[in-house]
Amino acid sequence: MGLKVLIVSVEVAPFAKVGGLADVAASLPKALRAMGHDARIVMPAYGKVLHETTEPVREVVKPFDTQVNPYWRARTTLHETSSDGVPVWLLNGVGLFEHIHTSEQIYSPNRDAYLFFSRAILAACEKAGWIPDIIHCNDWHTGFVPVMLRELAGPEWDETASVFTIHNLAYQGEFGQDTLDAAGLPQSLFTMDKLETFGGVNFIKSGCVYADQVNTVSPNYAKEITTEEYGFRQWGLMRDLDKLGRLRGILNGIDTDFFNPSTDKALTFNYSADDLTGKARCKETVQRELGLSTDPNVPLMSVISRLSDQKGFDQLIRTAYGILGLPAQWVVLAVGDPWAAGELHKLQAEWPDRFRFIERFDAPLAQRLYAGSDIFLMPSNFEPCGLGQLIAMRYGTVPMVRRTGGLADTVFDGENGFVYEHKDPRDMFDTITRAAKTFVTDKPKWNELVRTGMTTDFGWEERAQEYVKMYQDALLARKTAAKI
Repeated sequence: MGLKVLIVSVEVAPFAKVGGLADVAASLPKALRAMGHDARIVMPAYGKVLHETTEPVREVVKPFDTQVNPYWRARTTLHETSSDGVPVWLLNGVGLFEHIHTSEQIYSPNRDAYLFFSRAILAACEKAGWIPDIIHCNDWHTGFVPVMLRELAGPEWDETASVFTIHNLAYQGEFGQDTLDAAGLPQSLFTMDKLETFGGVNFIKSGCVYADQVNTVSPNYAKEITTEEYGFRQWGLMRDLDKLGRLRGILNGIDTDFFNPSTDKALTFNYSADDLTGKARCKETVQRELGLSTDPNVPLMSVISRLSDQKGFDQLIRTAYGILGLPAQWVVLAVGDPWAAGELHKLQAEWPDRFRFIERFDAPLAQRLYAGSDIFLMPSNFEPCGLGQLIAMRYGTVPMVRRTGGLADTVFDGENGFVYEHKDPRDMFDTITRAAKTFVTDKPKWNELVRTGMTTDFGWEERAQEYVKMYQDALLARKTAAKI
């Protein structure tokens, strides 16, 4: 018998996307439904989704009130649309989410909006007459769902287990002690073993403490966050969860139906691992589009990312003159840190013949770059999983990465990419140079790297089975806890 699973996320592709979380939140439930489980998604009802989606949107229940705390009763609406056959619930409280019409605004709501969202999810399920077996929460914005499930929900929720996925431990949602009052929770919960964290309230810690099972998005990152270097002040908690058998790493996958160079409608020319002719034509097309020379023998390197030190832009900018001194072209498609953006604009002005910086979120251009590039640069200082390297390999673009987090689980030097070890600009530059040289001087080796990446299975079927195993473990833990 299939499980009823509610996936909770504040970004879901294609409706609202900032990073990889949106792709995971969309593709995992699709895989779960293919396995026979009743998986649904709930996300905030952003204005961009309610009014701009091409899918039909219907009202699930009549508007109702959600009592967030004794002083705040929020008028709540619940609508439904769908994505690839997966029901997507759109939840809104008046004045909280409907003003958001661009992806850049997704993370503008304040703490109280996420407290409302957490409380309203439970109320919406009750109103709709659908109580899930599993509530699967993602990142800090949903951290209070497991808390409210255990502290505020009625007896009909006693057998519902919660799972919490950490997509990036660096972002934790830290607020003051008054968060308990805003959430309608007693101050007696403000203790170190529950909701208190360094004198405040931390959403990600709260979710981890209350969830029946916790996971990260790669096995290696699950190990890294138990260390001081990568644990962002939560490494002690992560070690405890690991010892208790409540922490695991499950590698992310990608939607191989959507990310498919042989059928991708965003590409002018399609291709496959057996016939790479179209890839060469995609490269020429994107070079022309960006005003670069169309020499097929010059490697085209791309970065598709957020502008942040996490993604290694501090190292890339420090090494930029060396990189641009190589016989290669370099394109960066990214938004984020203003300082990094300013430095990249300067580089484009100095190197107009071989460097382009596109400062915007542009999903179709990203697809064309994945297909048209030869080398994908991902020199992350830390990386929970990373989807960019998986998408790049799917499109026959060879990744150059630092060995950390999920990059260490997916890219192997000389097999499907180029890997370096240390947070060192020289080490990174030497590896980029090695990749560019291999492209130019060793075509048989290059083609082997390309085809290995394209034929590796990074789909969701195996990963979804691991999530189902975690769901079952969470249900068993919930039943055990209920007997105590």
